[in-house]
Amino acid sequence: MAQPVHIPRVNNNDDTVKVVHLAVAVGDAVAAGDLLLEIETEKATVAVEAESDGHVLALLHGVGATVAVGAVIAWLGATADEAVPQAAVPAAAGNGGDGSAGDTTAKARLLLRRHGLDAAAVPRSGARLTAGDVEAHLAAHPGPRAAAAAVAAVAAAAAVAPPPPALPAAADLAPLSSTERGMLATVAWQRDQAVATYVEIEYDPRPAEAAAAAHMRAHRLLVSPLLALMAHRLAVLAPGMGANGTVVEQPSPQKVTYRHAHLGFTVQAGETLYLCVVREADTLDAAGFIARLTDLQRRALAHKLAPADMQGATLGFTSMARWGVRRHVPVLAPHTGVMVAHGAPAADGASAVLGMTYDHRLLSGFAAVRLLKALVQPGRDGA
Repeated sequence: MAQPVHIPRVNNNDDTVKVVHLAVAVGDAVAAGDLLLEIETEKATVAVEAESDGHVLALLHGVGATVAVGAVIAWLGATADEAVPQAAVPAAAGNGGDGSAGDTTAKARLLLRRHGLDAAAVPRSGARLTAGDVEAHLAAHPGPRAAAAAVAAVAAAAAVAPPPPALPAAADLAPLSSTERGMLATVAWQRDQAVATYVEIEYDPRPAEAAAAAHMRAHRLLVSPLLALMAHRLAVLAPGMGANGTVVEQPSPQKVTYRHAHLGFTVQAGETLYLCVVREADTLDAAGFIARLTDLQRRALAHKLAPADMQGATLGFTSMARWGVRRHVPVLAPHTGVMVAHGAPAADGASAVLGMTYDHRLLSGFAAVRLLKALVQPGRDGA
């Protein structure tokens, strides 16, 4: 029996998502856990995976389509020739899928008229003919108008920007993985949106290490909670110090203050870097925060994080101390104002560096330094 694949709810405030990548085509065989497509909300790009083995029977929306949360995006079946339930993909009344107004989107109709195309000649990816379907057809079969437009577009682009530099040596090309696309999106957000700046302080790490050792004994932990306690202090202190937010500039510049601190903590699992998110970390005591973070770290190391475990960070904490790195400049997570960078202490153990990348639209240098100094004072959060 055919099984629907629904658009998941990623953020409570998002009722629609945008399809940004299709990893399969109709007829493909998939296994449980295989990537089907990727969707984009205002804050994240999320993978939609197959829940069971089967074949792709239908893809109802193409790349670029805006789809409601909960809507059916695809159908999977046990065999490749299984029928898709017609009641689940209704056509508009009176149309038989011939490209009439009822089963063609407004943007698709505009493109059809612009390029002099017959809707019946354009293959569709779902029940309705979309702009993405028309654009894909034009790319594969450019008519006179499309060819002229393409030539004009290339000429205009060449006049504005120089061609990209040639690769310096022979190389193999491959598409980015889902993880690599996520990293690219993060870097692009910092480059294009934030006013990222870096500051650091030098401090004596021994009081914080002593407090972590005491907490470890009191709670009978097997591993030092030093980093977790510092991250917890960040989650508790940041909201009161104006650091739990961001700035949006459209439609007009506005300061965003998040109601809770969702602490993003980096975990390196082999070649994969995860940003695990402890939600509402500001409402947890130190022991509760450590327990929640420890669970996320274990699942990250096993590559068993759910999409929700990696979404919605409002501030971040990262450390490269395990590799002996004393200082580094991290990248801000999208829609955050701070990413604290912890490093290894000096050889004598008497000094260490704590740095922070921060969005200068949100914080001044003074405010950033004040937050860093507060973080290196054990017990400020009641831990």
